[in-house]
Amino acid sequence: MSTPPSPSGAERTGGSSVRIGALVPLTRPGWVEAGRHLLAGLELAVDDINDDGGILGKPLELVVRDTAADPERAAAAVDELASLGVVALAGEYHSVVARAVAARADALGLPFLCSSAVLDALTEQPTPWVARLAPAQSHGWRIYADHLLDAGHRRIAVATQPSVYWASGTRILRDHLVARGATVVELDMSALAPTAVCDALVDQRATALLLLVGHPDPAVSIVKAVRGDQRLTEMLIGAPAGQPEFSEWAALLGEDGAAIPFLRYLPECLGPLGTRVEAALRARLAQAPSFVAFEGYDTVTVLADVLRKHGADRTSTAAAWPLVAVEGTRGEIRFSRTPGISVRQWAWAPVQVVDRDPADLDRFRVLHFG
Repeated sequence: MSTPPSPSGAERTGGSSVRIGALVPLTRPGWVEAGRHLLAGLELAVDDINDDGGILGKPLELVVRDTAADPERAAAAVDELASLGVVALAGEYHSVVARAVAARADALGLPFLCSSAVLDALTEQPTPWVARLAPAQSHGWRIYADHLLDAGHRRIAVATQPSVYWASGTRILRDHLVARGATVVELDMSALAPTAVCDALVDQRATALLLLVGHPDPAVSIVKAVRGDQRLTEMLIGAPAGQPEFSEWAALLGEDGAAIPFLRYLPECLGPLGTRVEAALRARLAQAPSFVAFEGYDTVTVLADVLRKHGADRTSTAAAWPLVAVEGTRGEIRFSRTPGISVRQWAWAPVQVVDRDPADLDRFRVLHFG
């Protein structure tokens, strides 16, 4: 359940409920479909927790704020939620936004369990206030690079845009691939039109093109251009950031959006909890849930366990990160200090490389598991 802003919010916190602030992208330029799936998972878990008695005899309440992929807006929302008395923050999909949330939460002493953002450097310095469920970018994207190498690709082009997130992804891919004998060429989409990308792919004799760009544009335009170029019929298009995960991708691209490998964070088989949650999310969303919806559910599951066992206050919640041992929808969740990662990290959620089946766009094929 989500709660709109209200003057009485701070008063209600003390008596009637335990409140968690939820940060999700629900409007453009945010990735709205990802935000909708994330929120569905968060809300379903809140409903399940309350059906099971709530937190220390009180209902758990979700106070939702739309970040719209805007770091400044998200940081302001953290301040507002802190003033409303939330005991912790949850959510966020976009890495650059999550970084702003983590910095503000750290400054305020407000626990933040990040659901989906993967940027390694979520905070500038190690902090006790922030933990994360999603695999770090360096972990997942190296697995993706291994898939490319296993498939025989040695000349790889990367279409990219200016962004801390895309720059980090490019660096991870380049370091991993070049060390194993591959060549990586960057194509700056702030300077190239999609048709010029096609010419560059031919000139560079690339066999794979990776989309490290925004969705839907320019990602959709690039895919259409490459698929329509007879010189590039054997070109593999890849999208490690996960653009093809959501139904909007298939709706915009149809058959052109198939056979484009991407990362998702699901196990080979769901256990009993994951299977039950998958069915409930499917009913709530009226479509198959993405891995992002499972991340949302697991976020609230972890926070509820911490609040029940260690008390519904901010200091106790943050101090309990190292003690977490919770069965989530995708395996047992524990947090640790991982080299190169500045926050408490679940090391690691399961990682798959999948694509949409050309014979059935609603079916995903698992190509690689890491």
